[in-house]
Amino acid sequence: MRSRFVTLLGVIALTLLVIPVDMAAQDSNWTLPRTADGHPDLQGVWANNNATPLERPEEWAGKNTLTAEELAALQVAATEAVDDGDALFGDQLVLAAIERTQAGSYDPTTGNYNQFWIADRDFSNRTSLVVDPSDGRIPAMTSSGQARAKMLRDHRRMHPADTYTDRPLSERCVTYGHPRLGAGYNSYYQLFQSKDHVVVYMEMNHDARVIPLDGTPTLNDDVRLWHGDSRGYWDGDTLVVTTTNYASHATFRGITSENMTVTERFTRVGPQTLNYEVTIDDPTTYTKPWTVMIPLMGTTDAVYEYACHEGNIGMDGILAGHRAEEREALTGSK
Repeated sequence: MRSRFVTLLGVIALTLLVIPVDMAAQDSNWTLPRTADGHPDLQGVWANNNATPLERPEEWAGKNTLTAEELAALQVAATEAVDDGDALFGDQLVLAAIERTQAGSYDPTTGNYNQFWIADRDFSNRTSLVVDPSDGRIPAMTSSGQARAKMLRDHRRMHPADTYTDRPLSERCVTYGHPRLGAGYNSYYQLFQSKDHVVVYMEMNHDARVIPLDGTPTLNDDVRLWHGDSRGYWDGDTLVVTTTNYASHATFRGITSENMTVTERFTRVGPQTLNYEVTIDDPTTYTKPWTVMIPLMGTTDAVYEYACHEGNIGMDGILAGHRAEEREALTGSK
């Protein structure tokens, strides 16, 4: 077993894709492309398939980057964790690799997605996507945030399907929320630009955000939207987008986000790299703002329609199943 590990380690060390060093650093002839109005051209399809975890795992506390040897060993462990098992979404891949565990279904009754549904992940030497605070961890929740999160969890536990509105927005095919930070599963973005607008089209749930750049006034505070109300402007060669006015039932990381302000910064740093920086500021939920930096990689892959069936053809079955469970609890028979 050890000899197999060492052999794999040598192979991976030679072939590992490390993404922090952009091709621009290797190509001195690269010039930032611009649109007809002189702004950076950010158009195209960009993928977030980062294996880097959102938060820095406790095992890597105090470590901003991994050594080349640690990075190579991590990818070997990740390969072994996945094997032919179920899909590992988001941070689950790296956490399983660190803990030397293998993917297992979170729903042994019906099964889970397998790795067929997950894109090949891009490994880098970074230990977290969170860059602020410097410890790579999301700040603690306020007492109000903790109370709201508990209230939502308790309601879902006690009222899983009294009616369709008790089911999560994602399951109902309404939205997966904004911002979406998950990687590896329907995590592609397509950007379109004009002089006055930019469109951010997300593969997940085929959500499209049409963002004015022309100084259009923001909406009144009583107008609330699932993805909030976004306005953009150029700060040098960086596109800055500020979003407020989230709907009262919109959620981010399992908690309502109506008081959240999101600031996104899109900066093209190379022919195949678009740095995507997101700052979350919600004093009713977090004790201080926090920021992530996600390198989006250019791809020639197309963005296909996301076919969400649960809320379209599955809701009748979901509700009917719960009605059957209620009858069984009352009568003792199915």
